[in-house]
Amino acid sequence: MELNRRTVIAGTAAAGIAATALGGTAHATGGKAPVKSLFGKLADGTKIYSWSLANGGTRLKVLSYGGIVQSLEIPDRHGKYKNVSLGFDNIEDYVAKTPYFGALIGRYGNRIAKGQFSLDGKSYQLSVNDGVNSLHGGIKGFDKHVWDIEPFTKGSDVGLYLYYTSVDGEMGYPGTLKTKVTYTLTKHGDWRLDYEATTDKATVVNLTSHVYWNLAGEGSGSIYDHELKIAAARYTPVDSGLIPTGELAKVAGTPFDFRRTKTVGEDIRVANQQLLYGKGIDHNWALDKGITAKPEHVATLRDPSSGRTLKIATTEPGLQFYSGNFLDGTLVGPGGHIYRQGDALCLETQHFPDSPNQASFPSTVLRPGQTYRTTTVHTFGS
Repeated sequence: MELNRRTVIAGTAAAGIAATALGGTAHATGGKAPVKSLFGKLADGTKIYSWSLANGGTRLKVLSYGGIVQSLEIPDRHGKYKNVSLGFDNIEDYVAKTPYFGALIGRYGNRIAKGQFSLDGKSYQLSVNDGVNSLHGGIKGFDKHVWDIEPFTKGSDVGLYLYYTSVDGEMGYPGTLKTKVTYTLTKHGDWRLDYEATTDKATVVNLTSHVYWNLAGEGSGSIYDHELKIAAARYTPVDSGLIPTGELAKVAGTPFDFRRTKTVGEDIRVANQQLLYGKGIDHNWALDKGITAKPEHVATLRDPSSGRTLKIATTEPGLQFYSGNFLDGTLVGPGGHIYRQGDALCLETQHFPDSPNQASFPSTVLRPGQTYRTTTVHTFGS
């Protein structure tokens, strides 16, 4: 894998990937125009809307608050639908309690050490919200803003354009960042995310999606029996604050080796210092493929009980695998079930954590005149 200092510019938005190309189950049914409905109101009276989309056997609900995936329903091997993403059934819980359930993350996904970085000789202090570090954009990241949403139908695809402008200095970041994220449901039921952003001042950008997956259905219990494979021979070890040390360590001989398919829980309780730091898995995998112009397959998740599968393709160089370690039994999902440790996992396609402070990591710098572009495709099967 090439790990020279590259910019985040992917160059060209990648073409879609059909479910059949990744070995998924294709449901070539036509989609209907997205449907808008009132989900709730913020304390200041701002209306929050839910957009419902269906295509190719996948059903998706998205909120204007945080671009949140409020539910994503797919069928099992018998055709029975379940919502496979954790969330809430009311806006109040999303505002007060959410650990980023289903949200769009920015301006910088993952952690930046001490909320500080330097760019072009100038130092910046970011909003700190994870001990001494900045996490997922700070106290009020992109997940806590209302996005402008426009629905679309394009050929056999349906989807949403989501827009948000982050002003210069918001959460300490330089530059006014104009962001557009496109959610597309294809005729095969793939959920595709295309991220775009431009800036008027040099800044750093790392956008991602924070869906908590449980392919047996939200609220159904532990995901430790889910089977996972990740195309990565190295990962980025962390210190006690979950900040990368800068090392690209081999996964061979460690609990982080998912090059062959194994269950999530197989090694999760092994006495390993990295697992102790994260109270489980909360680490970034340096994908073998590196940065690519088109999405390439990097991970496969399968629930043996239902037969549901999720395959992920991305242009990004990293994948943050989080095993739901901090779900503590204080949150209740839309099905009325309490969420506990290990009841879901996240697979966040991204650049590496703390890249602004790690010269050896692929760069996340975006400059005026450039366009940030990344793509991730989720393919479902059973």
